[in-house]
Order: sequence, then structure tokens, then C-alpha cells
Amino acid sequence: MSASSTHDTGADRSGFGMFVITALTFFFAMSGTTLPTPLYTIYTQELDLSQVMITVIFAVYAAGVIAALLLTGRWSDQIGRKPVLYAGIACSVLADIVFCLAGNLWLILLGRVISGLSAGLFASTATAAVMDLVPKGREKMGVLTATAVNMGGLGLGPIMAGAVAETLPHPLVTPYILHLVLIALATLLYLRVPEKVQKVRSPDLAPQKLALPEEVRASFAPAAIAAIAGFMVCGFYSAVIPGFLSKEMGHDSHFLIGFVAGFLFLASTLGQMIVDRLPEKIRAPLGCFVLGLGAALIAWAFDLRSLTFLLVSTLIAGIGHGLAFRSGMGAIGAAAPEDQRAGVISLYFVVSYVSISVPVVLFGLLTLVTPLAPLSIGFAILSAVLCGVALLLLLKRR
Repeated sequence: MSASSTHDTGADRSGFGMFVITALTFFFAMSGTTLPTPLYTIYTQELDLSQVMITVIFAVYAAGVIAALLLTGRWSDQIGRKPVLYAGIACSVLADIVFCLAGNLWLILLGRVISGLSAGLFASTATAAVMDLVPKGREKMGVLTATAVNMGGLGLGPIMAGAVAETLPHPLVTPYILHLVLIALATLLYLRVPEKVQKVRSPDLAPQKLALPEEVRASFAPAAIAAIAGFMVCGFYSAVIPGFLSKEMGHDSHFLIGFVAGFLFLASTLGQMIVDRLPEKIRAPLGCFVLGLGAALIAWAFDLRSLTFLLVSTLIAGIGHGLAFRSGMGAIGAAAPEDQRAGVISLYFVVSYVSISVPVVLFGLLTLVTPLAPLSIGFAILSAVLCGVALLLLLKRR
């Protein structure tokens, strides 16, 4: 009996180790997708890029994400998680190499498309992989970990790139070299992780249809409403912050720009950590309310040109995003059949990335006719209003 007990404990530890390695690989892969954010000010100076062109760069990234989600979203349910994640790692490595060589706009655009493909390959598949590997009895930890490492990785990327660009030589190369080292180390560890999905004999690898299993539909609608609100604010924030800090507030520190850009995503992980302490029926509505409040306060911070107030309002908005995102992911993750989990999650991320990209594109186009400061304030107010609409829709569904 004693020997059996010891063996079980060892197996549990081994299983938990595989869970941690998968989460770590997810974390570093997602951090690579946001590395360029604080570097856009340098690219703008060296390549004479306009705000509209920065918008195009972001748009091609979002297109890469959505394309990967639609084309490969359910592949891992049929051929296994690991082949898809290896493809995501390869795209992440290739994007870093392209950015290291990028001396013109076309290579930057190519790097962002490849980076978007990496994000799309990882977003749904790695989320499902982490949830597959969570130790029995700790299923809630699986959802929290998957969403937290996703947002935490997105937050780490600009902070790491900004710090490296501020302190080390070759600011448009060194951050990508560092990320290559991190993703290589994570990949070496990930090679040990077992495949948890049983492959089907004749996989159907046709592009994913925008359809949901019957048992998920009731959970998906409120989750999608919350996701639209949350990622819409992320899109607006990502579009505005680098330019506003440098041009309107006079901050030229790459580290500061990277930190503020990543802070929203880090604050989101805090919101995700407190979701389980709240009654399930209020999680998504509360997330939309806090998110809208944060967006309104960001508009006020822009008007005041106050960095301290901007950080406080970003913290509030990030917590709201975490509540909304985690509640939605938890609901659809629990409702999705195991053999269709990655496909369902990919549709959730399609909704999210459409929501994050549209505000950026509109913002870039409007900079052609509207000064940056009033446009930034207006977008923050609009985001707050749309969060209020999402809140009303969620309450109406009760």
C-alpha cells in the first residue's frame, strides 16, 4: 500500500510538472507577439512611419491571428496538441529572425503576419492543452492558469522589450534575441510533455466553420459579449498608448512605454485571480462594469496628462478585463466537449481578436483627420459607452 501511495505521488508530481512546462511555453510564446509595441517609436523615427502605417502593421498581425484560428482552430482536437504547438513555436522563432533582419517596412509587416500566426496557433490550442494537463480535482486552476499565462505573456512582451531597448545596445535586435533564447529553452522542456489527445484516423483539416456544439451555445453568447467589451478596450489601449505617451505626455523612455502598454494585460491577470471568489452570475456583468469605469477614467487621465492617474485607471480597466475574459473562458471551457474543446475556444478567440483589431484600424484611419489627443480621449469614452451596452445586454439575458 505504501509503495502504491508513493508511486501515485510521483505520478501526480510528474503530471503537475508537465502542466507547468506547457503553461510556461504558452507564456513565452505569447510574450513574443507583443515585443514590438514599445519599439514602434524607434521604427517610426528610423523608417518614417505614420500612425496609419502603425495601424496597418497591427491589422496584418490581427489578420494572421484570425486566419490561424479559423484554419487550424480544431486541428489539435484531431491530430493532437503538440504538432500544432510546434508549428506555433516555429512561427514564433521565424518572426523573431525576421524582426532581427528588418530594415524596411515590408519585413516588419512580414514579421507581424508570422507573429500573428504564432499567436493564433497558440491561443486556442495551448489553452486547451493547459486545461487537458491540469491535475484531477484542480480543473478551475487549469482555466485560471491558461488565461493568466496568455494575458501575462502579452503583458511581459512590451515590458521586456522596453527594458532591453532602454538598457542594452541594438534595441531593434536584442529584444528578439532574448526572446529566441527563452522560447528555445521552453521548447526543450516541452519536448518531454506527453500528448493527451488521441489522434483520429482520418482528420478533417478543412477550415473551421463558424458553428458551435449545441451544449455550448447558451454559454457562448454571454461569453462573447464580455469578450467583445474586454478586447475592444485592449485594442483601443494598444493603439493609443505608445503615441500618446511620447507625443502628448513627453515620455520618451522605452521602458516606461513598454511598461504602461503591458500593464493593462498584467492587471488583467489580477482580475482573473479573483473571479472564483465571486458568484458566477455576476462575474461577466461586473467585469463589463469595472472595465467601462476604467475606460472612462483613462479618458480623464488623458485629458489631465497624468501618468499616475493613467496607471490607476489602467489597473481598474485591466481588472475588469480579467473578470470578463476569465468568466467567459471558464464558461465555454466547462461546457465544451473534450473532443471539440480547442475548436470552441478558437471561436471565442476569433471574436476576441476581431474586437481588438477593429478599434486599432479605425483609430489609425481617423488620425488622418483628427489630432491625437482629442481622438484618444474620444476613443476612451466610446469604449466606456460600449462596455455599458455590453453590461445592459448581459443583464437583459438574466
